[in-house]
Amino acid sequence: MAKRGVALAAVAAVACVAQFMVVLDSSIVNVALPAMKSDLGLSPSAQQWVVNGYLVAFGGLLLFAARASDLFGRRRVFQIGLVVFSVASLAGGLAQDGWMLLAARVVQGSGAAALAPSSLSLITASHSELAQRTRAMTWWGVAASSAGAAGIVVGGLLASVSWRWVMLVNVPIGVGLLIASLTCLAPTATGQRRSPIDLPGAITVTLSAAALVYGVSAAPDAGWGAARVIVALVAGALLLAAFVSIERRTSEPLVPLGIFSIANVRMGNVLTLCMGAVLTAPLFFLSLYLQQVLGQGAARAGLSLLPMVAVISIGVLLSQKLIPLVGARRLVVTGGTIAAAGLVWVAQLPAHSDYVAHVLLPTVVVGAGTSLTMMPAIVASTSGIDPRNAGVASGLINMCRQLGAALGLAVLVTIAATVTSHSTSTSTSSGNSAVVDGYRVAFYALAALSLVTAALALRLKPAPGTAAATNPAAAD
Repeated sequence: MAKRGVALAAVAAVACVAQFMVVLDSSIVNVALPAMKSDLGLSPSAQQWVVNGYLVAFGGLLLFAARASDLFGRRRVFQIGLVVFSVASLAGGLAQDGWMLLAARVVQGSGAAALAPSSLSLITASHSELAQRTRAMTWWGVAASSAGAAGIVVGGLLASVSWRWVMLVNVPIGVGLLIASLTCLAPTATGQRRSPIDLPGAITVTLSAAALVYGVSAAPDAGWGAARVIVALVAGALLLAAFVSIERRTSEPLVPLGIFSIANVRMGNVLTLCMGAVLTAPLFFLSLYLQQVLGQGAARAGLSLLPMVAVISIGVLLSQKLIPLVGARRLVVTGGTIAAAGLVWVAQLPAHSDYVAHVLLPTVVVGAGTSLTMMPAIVASTSGIDPRNAGVASGLINMCRQLGAALGLAVLVTIAATVTSHSTSTSTSSGNSAVVDGYRVAFYALAALSLVTAALALRLKPAPGTAAATNPAAAD
């Protein structure tokens, strides 16, 4: 019995560390962006692709990786993901040109897509007792939520030495996890009939997201009427339509479209798509603001943003206890409204700011608001789902979060760049003042998106078993 407990703890540890690493890399590069730009000559558009390349590959391939895990075995897919992720991290850390770094980030995101679903399934498959599984999944969730805060701090500290260590730090972790997986993880049982993998669906949804993000991000430099922008946006729309057509016709789709007949699933995924941008974009713009406008070092910028991410991590855990009491709808409406107020406050950024008044306090408000929206959206997106589609529903909401972050960031960078260019050309502002003008408008747009999220949440239906379901007054 004791040996089995140790074995289960080892499996949980491997899964938690892997998830920590995956989430860490979605935030760790933010404070290293100015150093990457300076060393590799990245344009503003290329800067956002250091983040978006990872997010698009991660989000677009999540469902495909989940199916591959069922087909080829959890341990095998997990180990392949580790190798891909670690090799890409090494290549990115040694990159001598901008395109090499961007390519490495895309490949790294592909490895992350393999790691994320398989790490959770390793826990659910090995922990048969409810109490053990609940405990392991709680630690898995803590690892995921704390990685965002750690990414900001660790990224700042590593980037103060060299931005390359932001990428290279994953290599020893990946090697250690690979060795541990060879000794701790049991092979997936074979011999049962497995569903075929929907490769056409995976390819079209990933290429669609990449084309749409590229089209939006290329617009500030090339112009909205440029041929490459129009071609990318049209291609993205056509590929998305092709994905829907494929899912309707295939016998084993990545996303069974029937789950969208459930109102809360539809609305929960829309909310998650919006929140992906609200969660990701503030860190991106604030990191650039602190370093490129205020002249802070990478380590200090990371520490400056730590309170916001820490509040998000703590708030997510607290919101889990509030959902049964007040319902998902009320939490999302309240959280979205609070986040919008905080984003309007952040938008008052001056060219020379006071940290407490213009960064610390408003970002803590933003963090508190967004932390209330995440878990309720997940609950809504998975309520009423047939148990056979539970994995698909979880993969779908993760995909929406990652792609929402990528598309939202592309749109907001475009808005900021357009405003900056206009301010410079009309001589109303110059230098850092023009850049700050662009950031301000981006934060106002984020505030509007957060309010839209709160308004959409009014259409959520109370989940069975909550106080909101049994007491209409609580729901309203």
